[in-house]
Amino acid sequence: MKSSAICREWLNSLPPTQGYLKKEQSIGRELLFEKGMPSNKDEAWRLCNFNRLNNFLSLPIIINNKDFSSKSKLPEKDKDRERLIIYPNENSSISNNLPNGIEKMSNKEIEDNLGKIVKSTNIKNDISVCLNQAYSSELIALKVKSNVTESLEIVIPSIEEKSISTRILLLIEEGAKLDLLQVFLGNNNSAQNHLIEIKVESNVELNHGLISMGEDKDSSSICTLAVQQSEQSKYFLHSIHHGWDYARFEPRIIQSEGKASTIIKGLQVTKSKEQIATHSLIRFEGPHGKLNQLQKAVASESSHSIFNGSIDVPQKAQKTEAAQLSRNLLLSKRARIDTKPELEIVADDVRCTHGATVSQLQDEELFYLLSRGIDNEHANSLLLKGYYDEVVSHLPKSAGKWNFIKKLIKDIKK
Repeated sequence: MKSSAICREWLNSLPPTQGYLKKEQSIGRELLFEKGMPSNKDEAWRLCNFNRLNNFLSLPIIINNKDFSSKSKLPEKDKDRERLIIYPNENSSISNNLPNGIEKMSNKEIEDNLGKIVKSTNIKNDISVCLNQAYSSELIALKVKSNVTESLEIVIPSIEEKSISTRILLLIEEGAKLDLLQVFLGNNNSAQNHLIEIKVESNVELNHGLISMGEDKDSSSICTLAVQQSEQSKYFLHSIHHGWDYARFEPRIIQSEGKASTIIKGLQVTKSKEQIATHSLIRFEGPHGKLNQLQKAVASESSHSIFNGSIDVPQKAQKTEAAQLSRNLLLSKRARIDTKPELEIVADDVRCTHGATVSQLQDEELFYLLSRGIDNEHANSLLLKGYYDEVVSHLPKSAGKWNFIKKLIKDIKK
């Protein structure tokens, strides 16, 4: 069945538009009916495995919480970090678990901010967002109060043989500091679709860790992350994607006034026949902005890793300093890595650099470890750990409880 027919069938399976997201649902559904699913002719989707994307749409959606039969086993949470577990249609009492410095947004704050950040990214044929708009029936909308320091963990498990959709809106008020860890967990034959909007006001420091771990059997994930930074703000994003049969991650960061700092470090690890893609966009809407972006990938067996990194520096973004680096390890002749930097620079007084490398584990380093009595398996593990560390070491401290490093090492076969 063609993608367009599968999309129409999926849309017809959705319940009637309802609730406070009714308008958003209508927008998403109308755009999907009008545009349909993308094709290989769309540059942003040119390398997409559409059979995997069609599988994403083929799973039945969650209508009510009776569909949720079992909850995932989670590690014990840190004492100094509150944990929110997002289950479909079960979040009415979520405010009971919030730290003192975090509260639900008012209806007026939601109205003023919902959809505005992702709309400002101006992505053509924005299918990822439309899929979420069409489906999501519930919104988690939180704000971190001015001049407070808080830690928060948000966990979203998958449901076996089901598709779920979540929408999150965060407002970080002036002068606040937030240490945020988000964990997405796959399940066998499951699908997730996430839309996260974050408004970062002036003098805010947000350390954002994102761990996205799928399962071996037909788990899929599409996640759009849209962040708007005000001046003098600092945003640090460190993300890991692994284990998804199909995954697409779209981080979009807009420095709305310039004079902000952004650090992005991502790692995606693929095996078997998986396809994991990151499509990032960073745009500067004012002068004196700073960006340091590092994207790493490890591809083994017959897997496919994709990175497309877009940086937009218009005329008004003078004195911008931006650096983008894509570093990749190819561990199999059958594996594939595609990396594509896109720099659109109109401003003439800037310092912008980019680079991309594709290599294998260094024979000299491996030989050194083997000569010291370390067996081949452990030597490869040590080299991979060292490669991962540049991203992993910057995750929030509580990330270690999720034991993802062992999985990253164990699943990769040279």
